[in-house]
Amino acid sequence: MKINIRPIQSTDNVVLAKIIRSCFHDFEVKCTAGTVYQDPTTDDLFALFQTPKSQLWVAELDDKIVGCCGIFPTENLPENCTELVKFYISENGRGRGIGRLLLEKTIETAKEFGYSQIYLESIPEFSTAVTIYEKQGFQFLEKPLGNSGHGGCNLWMLKSMIDVS
Repeated sequence: MKINIRPIQSTDNVVLAKIIRSCFHDFEVKCTAGTVYQDPTTDDLFALFQTPKSQLWVAELDDKIVGCCGIFPTENLPENCTELVKFYISENGRGRGIGRLLLEKTIETAKEFGYSQIYLESIPEFSTAVTIYEKQGFQFLEKPLGNSGHGGCNLWMLKSMIDVS
């Protein structure tokens, strides 16, 4: 089993959009407006992640794309805060530690870009991911931050990366 984590390429768009939408079916999530399923940027992630201080990492398992995770400077977030976005793993990539590797790489990138906090939005159906977030130090919030445009999400979390020691 060979795992590779690399930056997104323009040729990844179709495969990543398929993986993201398949996760909604796999976990029986309603594919409604206000979620990434209906978001038009899902079909051209490469263009979206040309935005300064954003990055999308792609995971390959034995040279096949199995997932992605990134950060994006969503508007109206607090200063030095970025949003964790597009964290999805295909069915054949789950349960192999790939999600943890992607998330750790993404958190590392956020620190390199100078962010002090990472915000995310999710839904209860993605409880496996929520467990991973909690293990990485994300704390639940009572209400959303910023303008993600994903009103279908009802779980909000924030991770501080400021060393308080």
